[in-house]
Amino acid sequence: MLCYRANPFCGGQGIYLKYVAEAFARQGHKVHAVVGPPFPEHMEGVVVHQVPNNEYYVKKKKDVINPHAPFDIFNPLNFYQYFNSRFSTFPEISGFSYRAFLKIRELHRSEQFDVIHDNQCLGYGLLLMKSLGIPVVATIHHPLTIDLENVIERASSFTNKIKGVMFYPTVMQKIVSKRLDHVITVSEDSKEKIHYAFGVPRERQTVVYNGLDTSLFSPGKDVRKKKGKMIFVGNVEDGKKGFVYLLRALKHIKSDAFLTVIDGGAPHRKLTAQMIQFLGIENRVEFAGKVDTDGLIQHYRESELAIVPSVYEGFGFPAAEAMACGVPVIASDGGALPEVVGNAGIVVPSRDEKEMARAIDTAFNDRDTLQRMGNEGRARVVEMFNWDDAAARMITVFEKTISEKT
Repeated sequence: MLCYRANPFCGGQGIYLKYVAEAFARQGHKVHAVVGPPFPEHMEGVVVHQVPNNEYYVKKKKDVINPHAPFDIFNPLNFYQYFNSRFSTFPEISGFSYRAFLKIRELHRSEQFDVIHDNQCLGYGLLLMKSLGIPVVATIHHPLTIDLENVIERASSFTNKIKGVMFYPTVMQKIVSKRLDHVITVSEDSKEKIHYAFGVPRERQTVVYNGLDTSLFSPGKDVRKKKGKMIFVGNVEDGKKGFVYLLRALKHIKSDAFLTVIDGGAPHRKLTAQMIQFLGIENRVEFAGKVDTDGLIQHYRESELAIVPSVYEGFGFPAAEAMACGVPVIASDGGALPEVVGNAGIVVPSRDEKEMARAIDTAFNDRDTLQRMGNEGRARVVEMFNWDDAAARMITVFEKTISEKT
């Protein structure tokens, strides 16, 4: 398994890696994880191989020189990443893929891997891995073209639009994804987006929904709801999350409700703070900052309603997490959210703050519906979104891919 950013507390890639890899191990498979920084602390039953890089993209001026190894920058892969990072590109993905190829080539001599599973890297190094005669399968959560389109839409200047085009390696991912042995994706919506954006045939894609630890994310027995508390979980600076439309919706709601924001303690809230002040909704919004998993679950359990206003989601973990905790969900129709929520929540058009506000008022005015949505949401997650089931379905994909290669 490959993951270029593997710490589960730093993003969805690491979460996916941890739960899928551990589920594979529980089912009796021997799992090796080749990972880039930030590294995971521990994965039960998984052999972890760290592939460091010098993270030149975030380093400036003299910081790019390692005082303990000043000539390290002239290592071919290090220089490749350094040189490209000076032109606003993001070479971490392709650089990781080349390093991962070298590590797998070394390990394969003794391990004899049956399959390589990539998690959304899609770097050119994957094509080199195919030369080893090992089937290469990748999970694509959604095509990066969606992120690029969002950045271009929100960019304040032509220069920033160009920087966005330079940053996202969409051409590389399109070239690589079409040449893989198979693609796993996490929703029917993502499957269609990958087909149109990257040209991957539908018949070479398999949808395997993400899972959730429902023993962890669960309704609290002794936790009292805070009247009127709504929760939003996500990066407020990511335009795909639709946070701005939720803020505008707060201006229109008539219910006595307030919003708690869990955004990981994002440091760049200047524009968000200005908008909150402009809308005059300071008394309706609180930022909880960075919380651990236990703290997040506590916030879910205290909430009467979870709001997921995303413009696009390849899956939508915050919706599934809230549902698992028995919290009613109001979500937009962005991407795969209708697939996740189903009939267990309220779905409104994305970018439509007035419809969002009406849905919030309707929910708070009908306590019986809130209770029903909470119960049905929990049942839906338990039935449909299970890591062990997801891992078993992925193994079926691997076995089929291996048989086609032999």
